[in-house]
Amino acid sequence: MTTTSTGASTTPRASSRLLHPDPTVRRLAAVTLVNTLGNGLLMTLGALYFTRVLGFGLGQVGIALTAAGLCGVLVGVPAGRAADRWGTKPALLALVAAEAVGTACYPLVHGYTAFVLLACAVTAADRGSATVRNALYAEVLPADGRVAGRAYLRVVTNVGIGAGTALAALALQADTRPAYTAAILADAVSFAVVGVMYAALPTPGRAAHPAAGTDGGLRRSALRDRPYLAVTALSGLLGLQFAMIEVGVPLWIVRHTEAPRFLVAASFVVNTVLVVAFQVRATRGTEEPAAAARIFRRGGLLVAASCVALALAHGLPAWLAAVVLLGAAALQALGEVLGQAASWALGYDLAEDGAHGEYQGVFNTGFSVAMMLGPVLVTTAVIGNGLAGWIGLGLLFAAASAAMVPTVAWALRRSAARTAARPAPQPAG
Repeated sequence: MTTTSTGASTTPRASSRLLHPDPTVRRLAAVTLVNTLGNGLLMTLGALYFTRVLGFGLGQVGIALTAAGLCGVLVGVPAGRAADRWGTKPALLALVAAEAVGTACYPLVHGYTAFVLLACAVTAADRGSATVRNALYAEVLPADGRVAGRAYLRVVTNVGIGAGTALAALALQADTRPAYTAAILADAVSFAVVGVMYAALPTPGRAAHPAAGTDGGLRRSALRDRPYLAVTALSGLLGLQFAMIEVGVPLWIVRHTEAPRFLVAASFVVNTVLVVAFQVRATRGTEEPAAAARIFRRGGLLVAASCVALALAHGLPAWLAAVVLLGAAALQALGEVLGQAASWALGYDLAEDGAHGEYQGVFNTGFSVAMMLGPVLVTTAVIGNGLAGWIGLGLLFAAASAAMVPTVAWALRRSAARTAARPAPQPAG
């Protein structure tokens, strides 16, 4: 049984309770709930607000959001380095404040250039804050409780986004400019509230991080840590599953199967229910990197199997297609919770001590790249090629998940060799 710094149990059984036993995780959960509630508003209404209220065309919005996604990719490592240099809390407060101000400025936008620049700034602040937030978890949570804590927070994230989506339905029903604008401003207010909550979060004293490492050389840079970069790339490849379920599955169900259209919503419900039910339990066994790699492999193979099931739904009678599609949604969700739990563990455990900001910046960049390229890949290479496209995507997931085990073994060998090469500490006096 692992315990937090306060002595509270963080076993999956305890962590699955409604309220987490660790007060630090409870504080983080409250922040996460407020933050994701606001995110749910913008995720649901953003595209409609930009087109129906601000008056931009779909193509213009697509270009702007693609540019914004690229900015989100580029900001991860600089944000992480800023957190390592000036502290996670100051960096996070600055980025959250930028999100609050930027989101509040959307109603003031009139020209397209201003819209693109603002979208880029808000997205950069959002992705940067995600990086620094993950580094903050490494700082305020004990090493043996980080993954379980993040799993609990991911459950809260699903609840918050669901609540935000429900609130967004009120604005959708009203379908007026004031209703949409009020929802966007409510999202801005949520960032301001989150900033106040982070400011009140107690954090341990921050030790200085010297430029030289304990081996007498410069501290290893995440961008030169080849095993860690390889782990990041493999995790990013598995992250393509989010584009698959958000973009690929709806298009596939509606355009290429006989299943009723409500299966789109049903697949999301299946995903949400299984993530809430099993994400914390999925952290079992991720305490050691080698074991986490095997769990990652298992999760990736389940996601690969879901791709095959999705492909087989084409051409089936409506009722049978519906059964197969729900089974595919269940396989994907179970693979997702295993892959996410293992990725979090590897992202923290393989990082250099004293440089979690930079390492989390690199790790988040891999996910941001997947989120940026995923929709294009899924709509062209997968949906556009039907059965062959889904099989190809499944093979990609299977290959990435299988490669994680030897890649982590490589990372552990490099870490052991680095430790062995360090000079022995000199006796005092």
